[in-house]
Amino acid sequence: MARNDQFLSCGPKCRIPISDISWKFGPAGGPGGQHANRVNSRVDASLDLANAHGIEEDVRKVLLNKLGSVVKVSVDRHRSQFQNRELALKRLESKLKDALVELVPRRKTRPTRSSVEKRLKNKREQSERKANRRRLWDD
Repeated sequence: MARNDQFLSCGPKCRIPISDISWKFGPAGGPGGQHANRVNSRVDASLDLANAHGIEEDVRKVLLNKLGSVVKVSVDRHRSQFQNRELALKRLESKLKDALVELVPRRKTRPTRSSVEKRLKNKREQSERKANRRRLWDD
């Protein structure tokens, strides 16, 4: 996926330029021999939400409240630094989008009469089943 627009788009009020992301690169851990020891394919991306451009203030407050001032992502899944960069961008975008989703508060409901009766009936049947398994001690 080539990023032609060079923005993280997290909603209508949140369009962050990729230039606001700070990158660090290092060798990926794990096996891989000479290739793994020489190539800096692990990507650490961090985004300072307090100073990032392209975020409206109401959205910024929500993001700061849910994620904190800095969002960090580390990726070393692929052998290629380019692929790990793209995956890091996707993960950053996903984190920001998930933080902006507003959860609808649960409305408390009572169980219906039929569900209560069904539960009590199942409990009685289970009790009878267990009672029938017991031995009767006759003298």
